[in-house]
Amino acid sequence: MAEGNNTKNECNSTDDTTNCCNCHQKATPRTDRGLKQLKNRLNRITGQLNGIGKMLEENRYCGDILTQVAAVESALQAFGYLILQEHMETCVVEEIQKGNLTVVEEAVDLMKKLK
Repeated sequence: MAEGNNTKNECNSTDDTTNCCNCHQKATPRTDRGLKQLKNRLNRITGQLNGIGKMLEENRYCGDILTQVAAVESALQAFGYLILQEHMETCVVEEIQKGNLTVVEEAVDLMKKLK
């Protein structure tokens, strides 16, 4: 993964475009089509979350709300797996080709987070 001037544990950025301490940038940019697909999925998930909020306001049945929560969790999990797949196919491969094998440990840690 291209880290620019930042290491994994430091962040020199204080601007509004990066609000994290792992200020990594992808070396290989996402395709326009791929980016659009990911954004569409994320927008659907956002819509589902907003729908749950509306259900709460309408005092809907708990079981119906929980069904929607499960749907959002599933959609978010699928989204995460798509990002992980992209990460493995681009960032991880590129770093291994450069001889950086520590990226494998990072990838395993990311997989554990997604469980």
